[in-house]
Amino acid sequence: MTAPQRIGPYAIERLLGVGSFATVWLGYDAVLDTRVAIKVLAENWSHDLRVRERFLDEARLLRRLEHERLIRVHTVGELPDGRPYAVLAWADRGSLRDRLAHGEIPAPTALRLLGEVCAGVAVLHRHGVVHRDLTPGNVLFRSAGPDAPDAEQVLIADLGLAKALAAASGLTARAGTPGYMAPEQDHPGAVVDTRADVYGLGRLGVRLLAADPTGAHPDRPDPPRPAPQIRLRDGVPPGVAAVLARATAYHPDDRYPDAAALHAALTRAGLAGFTGPVRRQPSPAPARPHRLRRAGAAVVAVAAMGALGAEPGGTVSTRAAAGTYTAGPLTVALPPGWSAAGATWAGQYGTDGEPEPALVMSPQPRRWAADPRLPGAFVGLSASTAARATPAGFLAERTHGDCTPAPARTTRQAGVEWTVVAYRCDRGRALIVESAALHRAALVYAQITPPPNTATEFVDTLLAGVRVRVR
Repeated sequence: MTAPQRIGPYAIERLLGVGSFATVWLGYDAVLDTRVAIKVLAENWSHDLRVRERFLDEARLLRRLEHERLIRVHTVGELPDGRPYAVLAWADRGSLRDRLAHGEIPAPTALRLLGEVCAGVAVLHRHGVVHRDLTPGNVLFRSAGPDAPDAEQVLIADLGLAKALAAASGLTARAGTPGYMAPEQDHPGAVVDTRADVYGLGRLGVRLLAADPTGAHPDRPDPPRPAPQIRLRDGVPPGVAAVLARATAYHPDDRYPDAAALHAALTRAGLAGFTGPVRRQPSPAPARPHRLRRAGAAVVAVAAMGALGAEPGGTVSTRAAAGTYTAGPLTVALPPGWSAAGATWAGQYGTDGEPEPALVMSPQPRRWAADPRLPGAFVGLSASTAARATPAGFLAERTHGDCTPAPARTTRQAGVEWTVVAYRCDRGRALIVESAALHRAALVYAQITPPPNTATEFVDTLLAGVRVRVR
């Protein structure tokens, strides 16, 4: 294949890969002094309107979702012969398929990596999108940036087979990769939803964690019969086998409902059991080890994820009484010396289109998100989140990859049962506590950084002071 000299304004350096539907080139943007991946629709498919639309759908989806766990799209264009191309962020550290080709990944790293992939797919599921082709080749790695040369992001890529859930049934063509494709994807007219992705994630888990990845499940599973037992590699917590067995069940109803639920089950089964930094599997060429980094790791979620920050405006906030603070239907009891600010949960919207309520409380609430020395808490209320996630599932999306989680616990405070996960961190904030509960039809979320040497007692007291007014 002869490389073009240029595609649009980009100088072409080399071929990155060839697939059934597209060719990917490494391009150089001289204006911005950066490299990009340019995905071009294959010539033999250029006149198939359905495939062309699917190609453009991928770019539209990535642009619309615009999330740090997904490969980013910069722009789209068209070659002189009419074929479309998409300009994507370059995953400069290759794919999971590349790494597996050089040998098995150490079990602790592989298990945490599976958790990263689940969290990325959970982003799609939250937006009503099913991927349908989760394979090692579609899990990519990208440098985190010059400020963290050893860290990297895990990205979900190749959404060319993805569609909105509302349109994900009634396929007329087989879609997916054998060995990772859910059984129902092989049957035209079958309903394909998030549980198909759960199957693909389970098969990824088998590939990463099973002692015999090929024997644990055949490429084309037969209808129900006793499933082969999954024998795990040394060093993998034994409870993970049952999680993978459920994720790869033949019938969709027997699997976890979505990627967030699978991630939560993996966490319970043993993801929290590994401590210490996660290291990248070395490549054949000499290279420094790279730590997997969750987007937002080692910093409080309010600072890293703008959607979780309380911001002024919206519902009027008032003090209900001495020592309390109210934002919409939320009222909290303030620890001594603390005050509160904020009125809405940025990025979270109710069925009426209005931002949902939230607040930040701390000795200095306006500085809490940016100053790791300050204790404080973010408390938000979301009916829309309760409609799609359990408290445990929601917390599985809020992990901190550079920190070590303790096993989840439950505590009943003021008649409400909370799920609580504490993260010990080596830098920044020493302790970050994630907690969530259901209150009638709404999810209450509290992220807490307690004062030193207070931990469980302080957290439980704070949670006991959270009240939700029934409308």
